Amino acid sequence: MLSEFLSIAVDYAWGTPLVLLLMGGGLYLVFVSHFLPLKGFKRAIMLVTGKYHHKGDEKAAGQINHLQALTNALASTVGMGNISGVAFAISQGGAGAIFWMWLAAFIGMNTKFFECTLAVMYRGKDYAGEVQGGPMYVIKNALSKKWHPLAYMFAFCGVMGTLPLFNVNQLTTYASDQFSVSPYLMGSVCAILVSWVLLGGVRSIGQVTSRLVPIMCVFYVAVCMVIIFLNFDKVPSVFVMIFDEAFNGRAALGGVTGMAIAEIMKSGIKRAAFSNEAGVGTAPMAHSNAKTVEPVSEGLVSMIGPFLDTIIVCTMTALVILTSVDLSTVAEGSSGILITKQAFEVSLPGFGNYFLGIAVLLFAVSTILGTANYMQKCWNFLFKGKSGFGNRTFVAVYAVAVMVGAVVSSDDVINFLDICFALMVIPNMIATIILAPKVKQALKEYWAKYSFH
Repeated sequence: MLSEFLSIAVDYAWGTPLVLLLMGGGLYLVFVSHFLPLKGFKRAIMLVTGKYHHKGDEKAAGQINHLQALTNALASTVGMGNISGVAFAISQGGAGAIFWMWLAAFIGMNTKFFECTLAVMYRGKDYAGEVQGGPMYVIKNALSKKWHPLAYMFAFCGVMGTLPLFNVNQLTTYASDQFSVSPYLMGSVCAILVSWVLLGGVRSIGQVTSRLVPIMCVFYVAVCMVIIFLNFDKVPSVFVMIFDEAFNGRAALGGVTGMAIAEIMKSGIKRAAFSNEAGVGTAPMAHSNAKTVEPVSEGLVSMIGPFLDTIIVCTMTALVILTSVDLSTVAEGSSGILITKQAFEVSLPGFGNYFLGIAVLLFAVSTILGTANYMQKCWNFLFKGKSGFGNRTFVAVYAVAVMVGAVVSSDDVINFLDICFALMVIPNMIATIILAPKVKQALKEYWAKYSFH
């Protein structure tokens, strides 16, 4: 009954109004900015690598630097969504869903610039006096009281939507299928590890992810490039298939025909939102911790996220799957990590599984840590450290969620999180659209103040 409810609810949550708000709102932000943020992509790279900084950044409010803020955000976005989320997109919407993932990512780069700039512009403080930001603080600090219920709506749905269910679920699915490891054992080990790191706080998470994320991205992309090279003769036809199926309505496992283009588009947009989280409102919570006197600069840095996450890493996974696996031969009921596993097995027989296993472990652990940072911010906004709802209680709840995610159905997990993400999009995009003119003005001032040559 629960599975049936979730499958019905997710269709309502991701109906036409939500897609219009996310993509239509994103296109409006593109119009407002005239894609000006893309001119600053080089500056974003310079900020992240430390080759450029603004005078006063070292004394600014915040806890972590630009690189740590970006890697903390990427720790959540570059995760199992890139390995198994892409496979879910292909199984639900066929190769054509990848095109809509790309489109959503390009629009999402601009959207993320706006939402992350606002998160720094309208930062607040939590109950412990720590500088924090995110859609809930933006709504409370920048909008009138009539909008404040949206702040609590976002925080509540954020607590639910950032539960570590998907990543630990896919990790345990892989470990169980490949090594016959008990999901209960894997869930318990992950819960203990995560609890140990979380008790160190946001700085601990920033230090861990700033080291782990670059390593895992380079490792995974390198292995994917080897597979793509081995199947290079199929790459041109795969790109043709992606563009063809995006518009002709043929998609899904087994070559099912007649799928509505709208459904293919929706599948791609959902998986893009799940993967790079542009418009969902999670990344602004990480970027708001950056030590900077220029909110626009952190908005520029945030654009790197969707580019690396979806345009680079997700595309690598899609090419690996589509050049290695005949979707019509995929076993019934297979989805997510098991499809990606089959692709690695076919292209790298004998040791492809082990390469994927290392990537799965790194991606899953880093994402579990990254989403913990988000959930804690929403948790503290709601409960403000009241008796019984402090940090230790949060860590205990998160650890239990890790263990639950290890043993529940993959379809139930992804439907539940899709619903939560849809409900997070509503308050975040409404606030971002309303406040877009303020970001545009700040961008113009930043452009005039700093040289981009």
